[in-house]
Amino acid sequence: MDRAVEVARSAAERHGWDLVPSGEGDELSPSLFIVLGGDGTILHALRASLDGQVPVFGINFGRVGFLAGVEADQIELGLDRAFAGEYETLNLPGLGVTLNGETHTALNDVSFSRRPRGGVAELSYRIAGEEVGHVRCDGLVASTATGSTGYNLANHGPILAWGVAGYAVSYIAPHTLTARALVVAPADVLHVVNHRSRDGVDVAVDGVQVGELKPAAEAEVRYRPDMAVLAQLPGSNFYHRIREKFGHLAV
Repeated sequence: MDRAVEVARSAAERHGWDLVPSGEGDELSPSLFIVLGGDGTILHALRASLDGQVPVFGINFGRVGFLAGVEADQIELGLDRAFAGEYETLNLPGLGVTLNGETHTALNDVSFSRRPRGGVAELSYRIAGEEVGHVRCDGLVASTATGSTGYNLANHGPILAWGVAGYAVSYIAPHTLTARALVVAPADVLHVVNHRSRDGVDVAVDGVQVGELKPAAEAEVRYRPDMAVLAQLPGSNFYHRIREKFGHLAV
């Protein structure tokens, strides 16, 4: 990783950029975030960029790197093109979950999960005023197109191509043969209810716990367009990426 930092510093100097490490120069207004890491690190940078809508360009030093612009072995080429402004941007949507009077923003997903030592959860969800599911399960996940290849995919939920407006809702380990994932229109609001009389359900955004859905309580999830900006090299193809990243892992 030290060598990667030196490569990034040299590339920045060649193109007349000032490279400022994360956590330094907080008073500055960055033009581009360069991330050396995996999807988790890139997601962290995207969340940090929410206020300023600064593009995030990732170099994959993780395992999957679905959000990365280039792989680690292409770092010099990727950085030269990024610093030369030869990149395209993709506006990423988010989800706002309102829980106990507070609203939290997710870029990947919002999850409702039973506690490890708690009983099986009993969750229902309502969309546009209609109850769509009421299931005993381990939890429920609402995911953006960006996050549909994460927790949602593990639940056998649908993969949404980048640029698709809307979000997916899928149950975690449903105790029924009839539960199916659903793609929800962007204007439709999701309401999740915890029907347990004793056990609360943990609520997390992008894998970080933000609160508890208490017994008999309800949470609201809304689609939010254009929350963050991902930078990619021109010609990046979502479907090629799906095949390379997930088809390869399945071999």
